[in-house]
Amino acid sequence: MVAEVLLVEDSPTQADQIKMVLEEAGDLNVRVVYNALDGLREAQENPPDLIVLDVVLPDMDGFQVCRRLKRDPATQNIPIIMLTEKASASATVSGLNAGADDYIPKDIFASEHLVDTLTELGILE
Repeated sequence: MVAEVLLVEDSPTQADQIKMVLEEAGDLNVRVVYNALDGLREAQENPPDLIVLDVVLPDMDGFQVCRRLKRDPATQNIPIIMLTEKASASATVSGLNAGADDYIPKDIFASEHLVDTLTELGILE
């Protein structure tokens, strides 16, 4: 079974890199949107198996997106992984408090951490 992943990332370059990492990791179909409003709409209209969400987005931050998705009965059970440049302890706590299942700083270990988290969530085998 191919798992559906929604990637919400405003940088096309980073989106391409993350999509490549995910698709190379296993049987995943990665859909990319570049802003929060498109992410919310896509999650509601075509619910994915997982959302990978940046925090820094042009129209609203990822914390707000995560809270909205977790409040909506149609999307509240979709796992959300926040993948972001914001690596402070307070940002991590904010992400987890917003309902994220994991919070991954974009560092040299990010790709490995992301794949490990997908395996732990049962998205990858």
